[in-house]
Amino acid sequence: MPSNTTDKQRRVLLVSAEIVPFAKEGGLADVAGALPKALAEVGVDIRIVMPLYGGIDRDKFEIKPLNSVPSFDITMGSETETAEIFHAALPGSDVPVFMIANERFFDRKGVYNDPETGEGYADNALRFIFFQKAVIELLRHLDWAPEVIHCNDFHTGLIPYYVSRGDLPGLNATLFSIHNLAYQGVEPPDIMHVAEIPHDKFYPMSAFEFYGKVNMMKIGIAHSTLINTVSPTYAREIQSSAEFGAGLEGVLRSRASDLSGIVNGIDYTVWNPEIDSLIPHQFSATDLKGKEKNKNELLKRNNLPAKKGRVPVIGIISRLADQKGFDILEETLDRIMDLDVQMVVLGTGTRQYHEMFEAAAAKYPEKLGVNLAFDNSLAHLIEAGSDMFLMPSRYEPCGLNQLYSLRYGTIPVVRATGGLADTIEDYNPNSGKGTGFSFKEYSSQALFEAVNRAFRLFADKKPWQALIGNAMTADFSWKSSAAKYLKLYDRAVLETTR
Repeated sequence: MPSNTTDKQRRVLLVSAEIVPFAKEGGLADVAGALPKALAEVGVDIRIVMPLYGGIDRDKFEIKPLNSVPSFDITMGSETETAEIFHAALPGSDVPVFMIANERFFDRKGVYNDPETGEGYADNALRFIFFQKAVIELLRHLDWAPEVIHCNDFHTGLIPYYVSRGDLPGLNATLFSIHNLAYQGVEPPDIMHVAEIPHDKFYPMSAFEFYGKVNMMKIGIAHSTLINTVSPTYAREIQSSAEFGAGLEGVLRSRASDLSGIVNGIDYTVWNPEIDSLIPHQFSATDLKGKEKNKNELLKRNNLPAKKGRVPVIGIISRLADQKGFDILEETLDRIMDLDVQMVVLGTGTRQYHEMFEAAAAKYPEKLGVNLAFDNSLAHLIEAGSDMFLMPSRYEPCGLNQLYSLRYGTIPVVRATGGLADTIEDYNPNSGKGTGFSFKEYSSQALFEAVNRAFRLFADKKPWQALIGNAMTADFSWKSSAAKYLKLYDRAVLETTR
């Protein structure tokens, strides 16, 4: 490993429970897989660490043991577990990725949930306590030291505490990124013994107590040098009320001066219709013929007939849950289907919404295609072949699919919350400005009106084509976001060296 002598702007270790393309459950993985590439391009000496799950293909990604670091033991209460260290390069870059292996905790296919049951693993608290303690121990063995540890979500919430109490002498700066505040890692207080947190720190209103339990997200927020989340609007929302703050709004308000929002970027080497190998027909903003061909392929794959005239296809790619707005969609789905539209859905989630879409597909067999699965190639085809993309979220920290949709000329219809409010400009028919259609009130009526506005404009080809041009030329690459993260790293180092 290289020494600390470097001409790079900063040395940063990014810690994440999931990273594309190795393991993905949600948007965190996309960010953790794309941001480091952009940071490396602006001169950051960035390295990543994650667990080595059993479902990761070691041969495909050329994952090898890190021979310079021998295995080491981690104390887990009255037990001891061994960590083995592997390494690889982040595909498409030279960014080093360290992977922490342990047969008991990580030699299983799921990241958080058992694929057989869909339920979270009962030992998730132990798994990620082990991971975080192993990250600290790994840094003691490397001949490279970061200036900042960039932690992500509650799976890494203990690390800012370990750093703040001096577990890594000479390292003080941490950045804690919140990707979704709804998932907080709330556990019984007896995990403090395993996490090596003194029990005298557990008292009402302390950083370690949350309604009689331990909250790893709260610990991360309280002990990190700086905090950020994935859009400016979401940063404001999570301080505003219990609806968005999920019980941590007061803690976040107490650190308002240290909290910022940076919109996620997207990786245009992956999500770009001009070079996308996962779609049958490439296209561009100046040549949309391929988009129409992709639309026909999408309909065919979903056993939907190609309609005569201008009939828009509405795409949905989502976790099927209340957070994503499917409760208000359920209330107005029949009204939307009464329009001359077709719809393709891809995703999994709660049984209620599986049954809702299955029943609707049976009711509208020529209008609705439902895919209750995760299928990356179909996701790319939906983005490339749909005319509109629906995201009626109750809340949305940032959202990525609306950004993919812009690039593919698939016009987003979104609720103006969180990152959706920050990235989609509502279409103005008078000026022709805008990149999509948005609504503010969380109601089925407001949702229908936004869809209906898009439907009416779609009938008029010329302004619709102009709107596609607006969307496809919008720039949400990681370049500008990476520069903002670099400023946060600089600020974190400055604040801990004063």
